[in-house]
Amino acid sequence: MNRFGRAEILTPDQINLLFNEGFVNPRDRALFGVCLYAACRINEACTLAVNDVFGSNGVRGVLVLRSVNTKGKRDTREIQVHPKLRQYLEEYNPNRRKEFLFPGRHGLGHIHKVSADKILRDTCTRLGIEGVSTHSFRRTALTRMSDAGIPLRHIQEISGHRTLAALERYLGVTEKQKQNAISALDF
Repeated sequence: MNRFGRAEILTPDQINLLFNEGFVNPRDRALFGVCLYAACRINEACTLAVNDVFGSNGVRGVLVLRSVNTKGKRDTREIQVHPKLRQYLEEYNPNRRKEFLFPGRHGLGHIHKVSADKILRDTCTRLGIEGVSTHSFRRTALTRMSDAGIPLRHIQEISGHRTLAALERYLGVTEKQKQNAISALDF
């Protein structure tokens, strides 16, 4: 968490470190890859069904986040599968006879978000990364989209936020962005 009580936004170097050296288990790369590349909440990733991601020919073109598993239980969202996420999912190659993409201990139910949090904390401790939470992946993805100039309405469709105001509170503002804003006052 940062000094404002929000999930820290990951740097590109931290993302590379986590996915190339930190997550040694293909399941963990796939789990946190879903959080990053689908900009979803940890519980949404943990509760994904195999059929929401895999079809008869492998990884589907879209990942389905069913409304019953979303925070507001409002709308089912379909998210395009990023090429990097496709790679992580193919490397993971889950048991397709199971109901959940990320099964819980002993194959029962789905992995719990507390277990996912422990995996991330242990990985970050080992790598010396501080301030990261499971929510950092979602916040990082949404902020990166905003920084790239993607219209907020498009980002809202991906994030599932009910209002643009809720989404805007979520996005991070970097020191460089604040500096650029002040520099724009060139009169």
